[in-house]
Amino acid sequence: MEDLDHILTHQGEARKNYFNAMAPPIVQTSNFVFDTLDDFRAAFVDELSAHVYTRGNNPTNKILREKLAALEGTEDALVFGSGAAAVAAAVIACVQSGDHIVCVQSPYSWTYKLLTLFLARFGVSHTFVDGRSVAAIEAAIQPNTKLLYLESPSSITFELQDLAACTALAKERNLLTAIDNSYASPIFQQPSRWGIALVIHSGTKYIAVVLGVVCASKPLIQKIFNSEYMTLGAILSPSDAFLAIRGLRTLRLRMERSDTSARYLIDRLAAHPRVERVNYPFASDNPQRALAERQMSGAGGLFSVQLKARNIAEMEAFFHRLERFLLAVSWGGYESLALPFCAFYNVPNREDSTIPWNLVRFYIGLEDPEWLWKDLERALVWPA
Repeated sequence: MEDLDHILTHQGEARKNYFNAMAPPIVQTSNFVFDTLDDFRAAFVDELSAHVYTRGNNPTNKILREKLAALEGTEDALVFGSGAAAVAAAVIACVQSGDHIVCVQSPYSWTYKLLTLFLARFGVSHTFVDGRSVAAIEAAIQPNTKLLYLESPSSITFELQDLAACTALAKERNLLTAIDNSYASPIFQQPSRWGIALVIHSGTKYIAVVLGVVCASKPLIQKIFNSEYMTLGAILSPSDAFLAIRGLRTLRLRMERSDTSARYLIDRLAAHPRVERVNYPFASDNPQRALAERQMSGAGGLFSVQLKARNIAEMEAFFHRLERFLLAVSWGGYESLALPFCAFYNVPNREDSTIPWNLVRFYIGLEDPEWLWKDLERALVWPA
């Protein structure tokens, strides 16, 4: 991987092309013009590289693409209007009617819906499997399997997959591999180092703008660009690309701060009598800890905790006592968050309704961790 600070601050930013401005411009145009007919023809030969129409390639978006590809150690990248759009484009590009996908169990909710509600309508089948077991993954592969879809760690209970073993298996069985790398971000994990073909991000997490990313080889990016990207049109606006570039300037610092603060709070929570279990890749009792240490250099601010509550009412009272954690989905910004799974208990048509009602997912942002601990400590003092 190239020098991280160079990527975050300078990669893709040819400042001499825009008046030596320190920050890249927002090229807020839909259309681009050509000096000659020959230039016009040449641009249509390679719309991924040429500037023809912002739905295809915009200069501001191109800077962001270069940075994200460099962070992940891939040849190229595409940016989308959301993480769900990136997942959909990457997966659809790999399959056609009659094909089969092996996917880790309990993936991102919109990945789950893509497989179960959307692709199933068009004759693409799937099998969910416990990704902690390479043997279970191998057993799920069928003659028509085309894609192995990973999410390591997962974003609720944080199971990992052995990326080296999975890519070796996929190569042996002639499968493409894709991974949702949103949890660790490219700061703490680069799956392409282990041979993963398609690396996907929901950029709302840590990059801190609603966007999606697919990083891959030039041929794979070209394939997605020519079909799913250009046809479905789920593009990122140049304004949002500019915000993402600005966010990348501090990505390393924010990731390190969240990671350090989360570890501090996890140690305090693990020792608390009201805490039953902490789910975290680097937890001392996690049987996959050695794998996490091999594949990841950190974990960021996301973990989950099972509390020793006797009923849902006690869980709800805990959340009502929290003052410094905001109740919200997603993660990756400044603010620390708590996601109450008791709110989903027995809610129809929720695939995550099977998650234990006493589970809380925390995201630790950039606030003082001791200030956050005092809030948790107060909320964990339950009435008899």
